[in-house]
Amino acid sequence: MGNLFYYETPIGEIGIAETNDKITHLFFKHEELEELNEKNQELVETPILAEAARQLKEYFDGKRHKFNLPLAPEGTDFMMRVWKALLTIPYGETRSYKEVAMMTGNAKACRAVGMANNRNPISIIIPCHRVIGTNGDLVGYGSGLDKKTYLLKLERKESKHHSNTEL
Repeated sequence: MGNLFYYETPIGEIGIAETNDKITHLFFKHEELEELNEKNQELVETPILAEAARQLKEYFDGKRHKFNLPLAPEGTDFMMRVWKALLTIPYGETRSYKEVAMMTGNAKACRAVGMANNRNPISIIIPCHRVIGTNGDLVGYGSGLDKKTYLLKLERKESKHHSNTEL
């Protein structure tokens, strides 16, 4: 049994879930999550969920470029390698699916990277929105390209104002 709480953000209501004081999910409320059965979650704001919400607010305010939260995503070994690689993409920058595949040690795994991105249970914090097509196109984002565009514009704008700033 875990805990779940919802927060309002500039791009819609976000649910954050945790188990054993580690963030397991971050999702937009309208999304159906098969792996997160909301009925098995207690709707309560715990200290770690409040901290995640505080850091998200700082992110949306342009004051936080890196999250500092205990994460516990669940996935295959390959998915975990992809998500770990995503965490190394600097704020305000992007990488192609091919570049991320190369970061995992398998340059031919572009499609598998796309699937791992699609299954990222902790979006924004594990920044799958920073992955784009090789030609620079914004392709694929489970929460919608409008949200991906918003996040990338936010980061580009803020990274120009505060280069190399981290909290």
